[in-house]
Amino acid sequence: MAESKALPLREEIPVEQTWDLTVIYKSDEKWEEDFNETQKSVEEVKAYQGQLASGSGTFLEALEAMLNLSRKVSALYVYAHLKNDQDTANSTYQAMNDRARYLAALSQEATSWFEPELIALPEEQLSGYFDEQEELKQYKHYITQLTANKAHVLSAEMEALLAAASEVLTSSSQTFSVLNNADLKFPMVKGEDGEEVQLSHGMYGELLESTDREVRKEAFEKMYEVYESFKNTFASTLSANVKHHNYQAKVHHYNSARESALSDNHIPEAVHDTLIEVVNDHLPLLHRYMDLRKQVLELDELHMYDLYTPITGEASLKFTYDEARDKTFEGLDVLGPEYRAVLDDAFNSRWIDVVENKGKRSGAYSSGMYDTNPYILLNWHDSLNHLYTLVHELGHSAHSYFTRKNQPYVYGNYSIFLAEIASTTNENLLTDYLLETTEDPKARAYVLNHYLDGFKGTVFRQTQFAEFEHFMHEEAAKGTPLTADYLSESYRELNSKYYGDAVEKDEAIQYEWARIPHFYYNYYVYQYSTGFCAATALADKILNKEEGALDKYLSYLKAGSSDYPIEVMKKAGVDMTEREYLERAMKVFEERLDELEKALDSI
Repeated sequence: MAESKALPLREEIPVEQTWDLTVIYKSDEKWEEDFNETQKSVEEVKAYQGQLASGSGTFLEALEAMLNLSRKVSALYVYAHLKNDQDTANSTYQAMNDRARYLAALSQEATSWFEPELIALPEEQLSGYFDEQEELKQYKHYITQLTANKAHVLSAEMEALLAAASEVLTSSSQTFSVLNNADLKFPMVKGEDGEEVQLSHGMYGELLESTDREVRKEAFEKMYEVYESFKNTFASTLSANVKHHNYQAKVHHYNSARESALSDNHIPEAVHDTLIEVVNDHLPLLHRYMDLRKQVLELDELHMYDLYTPITGEASLKFTYDEARDKTFEGLDVLGPEYRAVLDDAFNSRWIDVVENKGKRSGAYSSGMYDTNPYILLNWHDSLNHLYTLVHELGHSAHSYFTRKNQPYVYGNYSIFLAEIASTTNENLLTDYLLETTEDPKARAYVLNHYLDGFKGTVFRQTQFAEFEHFMHEEAAKGTPLTADYLSESYRELNSKYYGDAVEKDEAIQYEWARIPHFYYNYYVYQYSTGFCAATALADKILNKEEGALDKYLSYLKAGSSDYPIEVMKKAGVDMTEREYLERAMKVFEERLDELEKALDSI
């Protein structure tokens, strides 16, 4: 019998492949000191309650005290959650993460009075404050954002009650995370070479890319057997989360959870509706791609576990982590020396936690705050897909770096709506570079296949998630129980609509909703799709060297939240209130599908 491969323990990972969190806190003891000090700051901020009307000087002091508290709590939370994510079974960091979340809830409660008290100020008095205090002027856009939704802000007492209950109200999301990342036990399955490997979130994605159909099938079936056995628990956590979103929207006088979620960034609901409409209009393109996949793989039946393996066969492009680093520099060279300097820092200053270990949080992300590095979590496996993941997360981290270096703390972040644009611009640039530098027809077909699969996953698949997410919120708002059976049946029907008649209606896929963490993020997923399509337009402008395109793009990276997201993108050259950027992305998909069909004919 072949020897089983188990995941390494955290302490067995070479230090150079781990992120350096000592730049946040030298030790856990230093974190404890700051935690205790910050608890005192919570009480100090409370002392300003009821004082905003007493003068511009006091108003400025209160505002800066609140922002300083947020800054301290954010650092504490980032350190604790990164430590926890590197080994979710470590009880010390589980506890620190819980305490940081609790402190965040306390700080929200301590500052919950600010917005209602601000909104209660007469406009004339607030305007006078900005005339009297020069230092207040940098906060004007921030204050304008807060007052823009004044009709949806409750009294200070009611906002304090909701803030105090936030840890309880969001507990279903935390329960899902612990269950999904730490407590679920996945079986051993057959790997590429016939050896037994530990199925995990990270390994699952790799096995589905296998050219061995039995490997793909077993991984798919064994994964969803686990989720089916916990379907009622996951339905309970997801239903509670959806109800929380609907409740918050209702008590804040919004018509829907979607209106509430999008209003934070001043995004019209039409942006969400238009995305789903345009994608549904172009589902025949996805169906055509599925037909091509079935034909090239020479399958009588195309199953959901056949959708991720390269249709050109064995990977003709595969990269180690070191090779991927080199390709990253080459592929993103078009972004210029200022951008390259950030990449140098990322690789040389240990921003990146590279490989998978036992208990490590699944997937990949970029995280951090104003005073830390923009860290990246990976679960590296040698593949083209993970090269794309690397440049994607570096896009997020570079965006964070440029924003924090060019904006004050109050604008040192960016909205979720803008977040996926920088990352997917990098992906588009990498695709163009690989197609430009790859001569072998089979390898080019592999890149085109990967691009189309990426488009399928980022635009079509995430829009499918967005459509299902909106469906759940609407059903719950009508009083429909979100039972496991109802969620599964509804998801199976939607999945069938998206993938068309070429793909078999696998029973197991109906449980996919149970393993999607983004369903807990409150109208997050649609922005993957809008972001990818906007990135397509931006990358095209940069690659074609349109006058001012690169400077406008770098300005977008540096803008942070200093303006409304829609306006930031208009300045970057893309109007996301129109259909054009979505249609343009679909045109690129169709052109590359045409090219792949021709490439496959020549192999």
